[in-house]
Order: sequence, then C-alpha cells, then structure tokens
Amino acid sequence: MKLSLENLEKRVNWKGYRLPEYDIPSMRAKTKANPTWMHIGAGNLFRAFPAVLAQRMLTAGLTDTGVICCEAYDTEIIDKVYRPFDNLSICVTLYADGVLKKEVVGSIAESIKLDIDFDRVVEIFCSPSLQMVSMTITEKAYIMRNSSGDYYPDIQADMDNGPENCQSLMGKLASLCLKRMHACGTPLALVSMDNCFNNGHRLQRAMLEIINTWFQRGKIDASEFSYLTGHISFPRTMIDKITPFPNKKIAAVLREDGLDMVKPTITTKGSTVACFVNTESPQYLLIENLFPNGHPPLEQLGIIFTAGRIVEKSMEMKACSTLNPMDTAMAAYGSLLGYETINCTVRDDDIRTFITNLSMAECMPLGADPGVLDPVEFVHEILTVRYPNPYLNDTCARIMTDTSRKVVTRYGKILSNYYNSPVPMHKVSRLRFIPLAIAGWLRYLLGVDDNGDPMELSPDPMMDSLQKRLEGIKLGDQADYYQLYDILSDRTLFGLNMFEVGCGERVVDFFNQLIAGPGAVRATLHKYCDDKNTDLLI
Repeated sequence: MKLSLENLEKRVNWKGYRLPEYDIPSMRAKTKANPTWMHIGAGNLFRAFPAVLAQRMLTAGLTDTGVICCEAYDTEIIDKVYRPFDNLSICVTLYADGVLKKEVVGSIAESIKLDIDFDRVVEIFCSPSLQMVSMTITEKAYIMRNSSGDYYPDIQADMDNGPENCQSLMGKLASLCLKRMHACGTPLALVSMDNCFNNGHRLQRAMLEIINTWFQRGKIDASEFSYLTGHISFPRTMIDKITPFPNKKIAAVLREDGLDMVKPTITTKGSTVACFVNTESPQYLLIENLFPNGHPPLEQLGIIFTAGRIVEKSMEMKACSTLNPMDTAMAAYGSLLGYETINCTVRDDDIRTFITNLSMAECMPLGADPGVLDPVEFVHEILTVRYPNPYLNDTCARIMTDTSRKVVTRYGKILSNYYNSPVPMHKVSRLRFIPLAIAGWLRYLLGVDDNGDPMELSPDPMMDSLQKRLEGIKLGDQADYYQLYDILSDRTLFGLNMFEVGCGERVVDFFNQLIAGPGAVRATLHKYCDDKNTDLLI
C-alpha cells in the first residue's frame, strides 16, 4: 500500500496510525485561496515539527488552513518525497522505552520549488491573508561573504542588479516582500526557525545588507525602503527537536505495516529523505511575539510567544551553554573513537564526563538563564532521556555537518563572556573543557581516527580551506604555534582571536596531545575527564 490520499480516504490498513481528522481537500482549497503560513525548507525537521503543529491546529479546529512548503535549495526533495505521496508524510516519534508513535500528517497543503514555481510563490507572498513565512534553511544560508570577506557571487549580483531576477535566497526574499508591498501593502513576519543563536537578527541583517545597498544605489525608492525596513518583522525563535535522517530500521517497521516506497534515498545534493521522518518526543519552540499581521494560533498548542529578550536568552542557553556545544564536542570525539550513533557515544564514560563538565562547569556559569527553562533540568533531560534514546539513532556524522559555521556560536560566545568578565575565577586561562572541545574539532579535521585509520568527514563549506591550513600535520607530529595560528585567530570562525583572549596556547597544547600517536585521543580524553573534583555527572 502506498501512502496516498486515495488510500488514506479508504481508512483501511491504518491500524496503529493516528490519522488526520479533517477534510484534507477542503483544507487545501482554503489554503490556496487564503494562505496564512508558508515555510521555506522542506527538510526533515519541518515535517517532524512545524507540519505536525499545523496538523494539531487543524484537528482542534483552531484553523481551516494548512501550511505551504517551499524548497529553495534541494528541490529534488519535492520530487522524491512530497509530490509522489500527495504531500502526505508519516511522522514516527521514537520513545526511549521502544514505543513508536506513528502519525500520518496531512497538513501540508502545497509543495513548491522557489525557482521553478516562482510565480506561485509571488502569488502567495502577495496575499493579504499571509501572516508568516517561517524557514529552516540552515546557518550557512545567512552568510553573505566568503572567508576572504568578499560577497558570494550571487549576493554581489543581486546588489548590483537590484530587486529583479535575484539569484540569492536573501535577495529573493527581499524582492518578494517588495512585490507584497505593491500588491497589498500588508505587513509580514519572516520567522527563522534555524538552530542558531539570534536567528531572527541574522536573517534581518542579511536581508538589510542587500536592501540598504539597493537604496543607496537607487534601485528602490524611499517608500519601498520604508516598507522593507518598517513593515517586515523578524521574530527570533528557539527551536529544539532532534530529528535524525530517516532510519532504515524504521522503514522496515513501516514495510511490515504494509507500506510501500518507504526506503530512504539520498538526493544529488546529499539530503537523506523518505516519505517518513523519525524524531524524538521532547520538543521546544519559543517565538518572539513580533507579528504585525497576526499569526496562526500556535499558543493554543503550548508554543510560547514571549518577549524577545526571553527568546534570546533561551536560544543562548541552548546554543552556547547546553545542547549545542555538547553536540559538537561529543560528535567530534565520538567520530574519532569510532562511534556511529549518539546513543552509543554518550555511554562512553570519558565522553559523558567531558560533555557534562563542558556544559555545567564551564559554559553554564557564564551562560544565560531564560527563566522559562531551567538550564540544569534541560541538561539533565539531554543526558538521561534524549541522548541515550537507543531508538533515535542520531549520528555523529549528521551533527558534524557544517561545523565551521557553528563554532562561533557554540564556543566563541562563551569565550567572549569569560574574556570580558571582571571576576577573577572566570579567567580564560582556567578553562579546560572548552579548549579541549576546540582541539578535538581540529583533530577531527585531520581525517584519521584514533587508530590512525582514514575516516570520512561530514560535509562542510570550509572543509577544503581548513584542511589546507592543517596540511602536513600527521599523527606523531607536534604542531607549533604558527601552524595553528591561521585557524585559531580566524574571527569568521570563532568571532574572536583565540590567542588574544588567552585560549589559543591551551588549544595548541591539547591538539598536540591528541595527535601524539594512535590512541592519543582516548588517552588525552581520559586524562582530563577522570578528575573526580570536576565530575559533575547528573
């Protein structure tokens, strides 16, 4: 049996599945006529979280319109797992006790491609009923310049040419908002749901860089500039829900239920997708209450709409002092020690001690406390419920993807806080685990595991550049200050010069211990994580 509207309407062979309890064709017609919510980014997190939220609102009768999904980067996803299945998907929630909750999600009203279906995107943007455009486009989508400080070619072209025929996503968003101004003049919220600190501000800065250039060069007039800067809002969000790539074991379960065409596939651009997503049960979403045209009633589902400062602190807590720095440190060392999945990695005593102390002993003391979430309870849930879940099968490889775009948030922010703190006990020179985490990432970039065998590295936009800077360093060597200075002083990576804040020398020392030879990663990790005086395991 194939996942399709026809088979869903028959209401047979769906035992054990939660099904949509609303009229899908009617919902789609109403959404097409009066769209309220469009999401850019057709990946797994969208179908596991925002699309399920839309389903909950429809089921409860809080709304009669769904969400429109638009893909801007890997449009092959639309062809492989959206349109062949009538825009339906299956969300499988994986609980630590082995229970699987399976749900058919029908809230996606349309799936469109930004480039090919641009006229339809314009139509949606120009609808006065549209309240928000959310997006999961990854951290790298907000980066405008390369490591040399030059604009990427598509950004430069958009700045030179103006609002028509934009090439970059940021340029297209600005152009679409401009078309909305001329069509209806109604305000709109652009909502980043990417897992990065100050995501709304990053989106705003990227777009305004283009908009300001257009205005300065006479590509847009004063009224257009006023609309783009005064009537488009950029709420910040804190979103958290671990959603690994679709797992073959879950596909086997669905096949046993009688479903066909459930095998995960990899697109040409490297996205792993299927007609289903597998995800964890814990989830968090806080949104800055900054919606000039209203918003879907997500607060009825427990989603927190609150002040920007609370969202900012929540995101800073997650991105800079709890989950995200723990993620990167654990995945780097897990990869070096031969672990594939996170649930296996976190059971390693040295790694568990390391990431616990990284968060609780060093990051959290100078991290944010949002008030609405308890950082200690949050870490406790991560270590005891989320990471150890044997059915989630999240991988070190997935977490290590695009790490060069993440370390500025995951380590740079807290290092800056230490450097600027007047408290003597907060000296950067006292830190152990943050520099060990950074050294572990550099060791990972050498592409050999702790046995000295080659290991496959996850995709990263700066991989070639980073490896070139580390060229010639091998196990058994001793890297000097000058060999690592180029990376550790790179402000585009860390937001600061590691040597200027007093952390660079310690990273170099740790790195040399990690490359001393086969087995050096384990020996170094054990040496610094077996100190009972710093054992803060929960």
